[in-house]
Order: sequence, then C-alpha cells, then structure tokens
Amino acid sequence: MRIADVTTYVLKPAGRQAYLGALEDGSELGADQGYVVREPWRSLYSGRFETMLVKITADDGTTGWGEALAPVGPEVAATIVDRLLAGWLRGRELTGPRPLWHGLRDLMRERGHLVGHQADALAAVDIALWDLFGKLTGQSVARLLGGAHRDHVDIYISGLARSTDEERAALAADWARQGARRVKLAAGKGIEADLATFDAVAAAAPEMKIALDAHWAYRIGEAVELGRELDRRGALFFEAPLVPEDVDGHCELSSRITTPVAVGEAMRNRYEFADWLGRRALRLAQPDVARTGITEAMSIVELTSAYHVPVVCHHSVGLGVSLAAGIHVTAASADSPYFEYQPDTIPVAQSILRTPLTAGPTGFAVPDGPGLGIDVDADLVAALAKES
Repeated sequence: MRIADVTTYVLKPAGRQAYLGALEDGSELGADQGYVVREPWRSLYSGRFETMLVKITADDGTTGWGEALAPVGPEVAATIVDRLLAGWLRGRELTGPRPLWHGLRDLMRERGHLVGHQADALAAVDIALWDLFGKLTGQSVARLLGGAHRDHVDIYISGLARSTDEERAALAADWARQGARRVKLAAGKGIEADLATFDAVAAAAPEMKIALDAHWAYRIGEAVELGRELDRRGALFFEAPLVPEDVDGHCELSSRITTPVAVGEAMRNRYEFADWLGRRALRLAQPDVARTGITEAMSIVELTSAYHVPVVCHHSVGLGVSLAAGIHVTAASADSPYFEYQPDTIPVAQSILRTPLTAGPTGFAVPDGPGLGIDVDADLVAALAKES
C-alpha cells in the first residue's frame, strides 16, 4: 500500500475559546485579541482554539489522522508539512510508520529538525501514519505498540478555572464528588499565593492529591522554598518550576525536595530527555505526543524506564486526534499512572469526532478500534479549516 496524498488543515474555530484552565483567573480571552501574554506567565496564548491536523490518504482511499500541538501559529507547522514533508511522503510504500519517520526526520537533520516547529509538524505526520497503518492492518495503535497495559487510563484534572481560591476550592470539591482523585493547580503567582490556593483546595477536597504547575515562573531559591512546603503537604508533583533551559537548576531542585519534579512539555525528543534523566533533573517525565509523535514518544518511554522514572503525558490544547494519541501511548506504557485531563478543552476536542471518546473525571477508556480508534468528521474539519 502506498501513500497517495497528504493534506493539512489549520483550524481556528470561531467562538471556541482558547485553553483557559491554566490561566485560572476566571477571565476570558476574546477571539479578536489575537495573541497575548498573561502575567505572571510568559508564554503567548491565543484568543481562540488553534491547531493543525494532517490527513494522510493511502492509494485505496483509507485515511489516517494526525495533529500537532500548535496552539500559536499553526500555519507554521502546516507549511512545513506542505513544503518539506508531504512531497517526500507521496508515493512511498507504507510498510510501517517507523521507516517513514526515520526518512522524514533525516530530511532536515542538520537544520534544527529535532525541535520547534519542524518537530511539531513531524509529530502530526507520524501520528497520522500510525493511525493509517492501524486501519490498514485492523489493529489499534496500542496493540501495534506491543499491547495495552490497561484499557482505562486514569487522569488528573488540569486547572480550576475560577477567579478566587474560594471558587477554586468549591470546584475541586465538585470534581471530587464526581470521582476525580487528582487535580493540578496553575501556579507561579508567588509562594504565598500558590500555597494559599493549595491549602484552600486541600481543605475543600481532602481526598484529592494536588499537583502544582509553576509555568517556569521561579528562580531556584524560590522553587526550593515552595518545593519544601509542597513536601510538607504531600503534593503529587511540582511541574515546570524553573525556566525550561535550566537543567542544572532542576537537578539541584530535584536533589533538595522529595516532591517529584515534573518536566517535559517543552521537549521534543529522546536526546533532550536523556540529558535530563542522566543528570537526575526530573522525576516525572511529561512528553506531549502531539509534539513528539508516537514513534519518538515510545522511544522516550523506553528511555525513562531505564531510569525508573514514570511517564505522565502532557496534554493541553488539542482536538480528539492528539487526545487519542496520548491515550494510546499512555495505555502502551508500563509505568504511566495517569494522563492530563483538560475539562475546558474536552468538549472542543470531541467536536470533530463522529463518536466521542469515553471521557470523564475518573479517566478515559482506551479506544479499541483500528488505528487511533476514532472517527474524524472529515467534512466538518474541512469546513472549519475553510472558516479559519
């Protein structure tokens, strides 16, 4: 079977708000605001949901779908697929995703191919190849990866999108009543403010384990001080405490606190993870499958296993394609205790699927159909791309 076509879709659905769970101040970004930086975080956020999908079509008409985590500037990743990857892929025989992934990786090997937009574009194509190959062989992605360790993926609730600690605590209690057992708080607002939010949520939902995401906001002294307070409170993990290039700082922090330091959403490949793991700079690995692809994600999973570090896949602004890919990788990973659940984005993620994923506050059912096990509404995707 050969690859007949590769098509990209840039989606910016009008009226569908961007990921607000991490902002957690209760405010809304308007679609007409473009890209903004929301203090105290430093990254750009979009005023509306943005992503890039890839559809790969075999010569018998079978299609596979992929997605890049591209919440800002998805046109860049789409152009890379269109201009640099698609031409090489068309006409190639699909004997399996891995040989094609190696060929695609090598196209830009001396030009920063391992990171940034190039890696994001390759991730989307790689996911589509796994989905397509699974459909052609009648096997799920998890089975193609060697088999699923679980048919249900546990989760943690990511973000409590309310404007006050009292409201956040009430929302956490409501999630707990629905069966949720873990929650991650958006932090980085200052040590006292972060701990006040933690304590309010802990008092309202004492049965829930609580993690903190600092969004790279702190310096090492502040991170150690906050981390030791998290130790006393039995925190689930401490995510992105320092700027992502400070490997030594994360190494020092990991050696001075017992709460697991969680890092990974800024990384794209096994070589980055190997450096961090070898220096004991993280204790919880968080690759995002829509930034690594399935092939590289599984290489990262095997690498982390050699260091006895669990993998908890990152997931933020993504549609049902990247969500399904993350679920399959989690299911196929031996030491992957839970997955990120974004309550604000799940409805948008499900909107392009003819049959929604089974999702809720207690977790996800692993799709058991061929490929990713999802049925993408291609007509809707095309219409949304045209609208965008």
